[in-house]
Amino acid sequence: MPSHQDLANAVRFLAVDGVEKAKSGHPGMPMGMADVATVLFTRFLKYDAADPAWPDRDRFVLSAGHGSMLLYALLHLIGTPGVTIDELKNFRQLHSKTAGHPEFGHCPGVETTTGPLGQGLANAVGMALAERMMAARFGDDIVDHRTYVIAGDGCLMEGISQEVISIAGHLKLSKLIVLWDDNSICIDGDTALTTSDDQLGRFAASGWATCRVDGHDAEAVAKALAAAQHSNRPSLIACKTIIGYGAPTKAGSEKTHGAPLGPDEIAGMREKLGWPHAPFEIPAAIADGWRTAGRRGKDARDAWAKRHATMDSAKKSAFDRVLSGVLPKQMDAAMGAFKAKLIADKPKLATRKASQDALEVLTPVVPEMIGGSADLTHSNLTHTKVTLPIKPGDFAGRYIHFGVREFAMSAIMNGLALHGGFIPYGGTFLVFSDYMRNGMRMSALMGLRVIYVLTHDSIGLGEDGPTHQPIEHVASLRAIPNLTVFRPADAVETAECWQLALENVSGPSVLALSRQNLPTVRTDAEVNKSARGAYVLAEAANGSRQITIISTGSEVEIALKARDLLAAEGVRAAVVSMPSWELFDRQPEAYRAEVLGVAGHRVAVEALSPFGWERYVGVSDAIIAMPGFGASAPADKLYPHFGITAEAVAAKARKFAIK
Repeated sequence: MPSHQDLANAVRFLAVDGVEKAKSGHPGMPMGMADVATVLFTRFLKYDAADPAWPDRDRFVLSAGHGSMLLYALLHLIGTPGVTIDELKNFRQLHSKTAGHPEFGHCPGVETTTGPLGQGLANAVGMALAERMMAARFGDDIVDHRTYVIAGDGCLMEGISQEVISIAGHLKLSKLIVLWDDNSICIDGDTALTTSDDQLGRFAASGWATCRVDGHDAEAVAKALAAAQHSNRPSLIACKTIIGYGAPTKAGSEKTHGAPLGPDEIAGMREKLGWPHAPFEIPAAIADGWRTAGRRGKDARDAWAKRHATMDSAKKSAFDRVLSGVLPKQMDAAMGAFKAKLIADKPKLATRKASQDALEVLTPVVPEMIGGSADLTHSNLTHTKVTLPIKPGDFAGRYIHFGVREFAMSAIMNGLALHGGFIPYGGTFLVFSDYMRNGMRMSALMGLRVIYVLTHDSIGLGEDGPTHQPIEHVASLRAIPNLTVFRPADAVETAECWQLALENVSGPSVLALSRQNLPTVRTDAEVNKSARGAYVLAEAANGSRQITIISTGSEVEIALKARDLLAAEGVRAAVVSMPSWELFDRQPEAYRAEVLGVAGHRVAVEALSPFGWERYVGVSDAIIAMPGFGASAPADKLYPHFGITAEAVAAKARKFAIK
């Protein structure tokens, strides 16, 4: 068996060679953490390289995603299918699997997309939580794995780190082990320029087990990992390392962080570390040693497969279904009956309450739904009778009290979705989506089924005033690729949008929901009309339409009142409800033209920013929207104050109507 040093140097030099060939990348961290990663992958990590998606594998998250060549080198060396030496040679090149930062779904063996510092650590908290929740449902003989993280100084500087280590410590996620690359270097230089935190003290204060080791002492690292595996708390192992380890003149310097070392430095490094091999060349004995490590989990996987095969049939069916992401068949019938009742009852509800009513129907029949809120449960109305709270030591529940930690909520939900087995949804006020925006962006980038319940969606929230009244938020969320934004007009549309969000397996969804009560405007529910993004809610009476009024959410009621005012004057107006721009934009051109009516004869009303509405109505003068920030007053005073009324819409419609 090759020595530890030989195995670690194989990682180092593949990383260095990949960055050098690309003329771009971050060699310093892989060079410094190669010893730690080698101990983890050859002695502790439970995985089988032949099956990177084995459900009971340990998860490994490279939170310091800039050091991606560390991960790619490891995945190649252990024999992960598809991660070939040619892929390493094509590091950071178009269409290669080895992107600049690790990308989930793009490269086998990558558990999450990392790069925005701190979020990998947060995703790992979600994965560790998911493991405990799945074990509570299906048993430790089927779900029993750990989550390991390599995090850097930057990850721990980011504010999200405090949010998530606090939650992890509170929940006592003992199968979460973080290896901190404690190299005292950031891009600007020594971390002493930036911070003097006692990181071990910080983690300990949040309920973590902590220790410090020499990150280049393999046995010390192994001893710390062994102890962490038996802890009853999450563990932080501070690994004191030298960034750029082995570089003759640049080791320990920020100069190794984000740039190739250069030919001369690499030549000196080969001599210093006794590695005479050509770029990307791994001696057969060392390669065999790594491939042996890659197979070390085969027996565990085979044993797990036998246990899985002999599970109780109902439990096995449920386990396989939730991991596949397929929704239960009974959901459609339950939602059909619920929508029929809404049509019959015609409730006047805030869409946040309509959302809770939909959840009361959905959560009993879709047990993989996991709810939560950032300390706004009774405002967001995200809890139901069957979603009991998750508590320290009790993971059978289905509701996470995230506390006032919006960013953590988004990233932990991403981790839950990445792990598999759950569909997470979490609530906060729409205005606070800013706190978790990058987590939402990562949901979209990774194509995760995560649902954001964002209530109090306009000036309609009233007296809390402009600090809490979202204006630009929906427009900014609509700008995120692969994020589907829903702003339903009534209880029927809310139910439809919930069903669409659950059926969306390729990306996250937002439900923007009102605080104020809204009437039921739909008169039928046989077809999910929201699925097309927009539809004609009320066609013009007595002839072809002269004007189309387009609206979303709470302003659809205003649009309908404006239509009535216009009808009394003989102006034929149609009202279009547009709960989702994204879904509407995907429709065939002919359908879009039919819904929108004649170009130049359309107006839009939304009590939010006007940004973007020109794409549907042509000119900014045809938009009735908020001119700036809101104000503190009751909602029924704010709408007239800002000119968002049926009378104002009717006046605008007259101007643009076909004469």
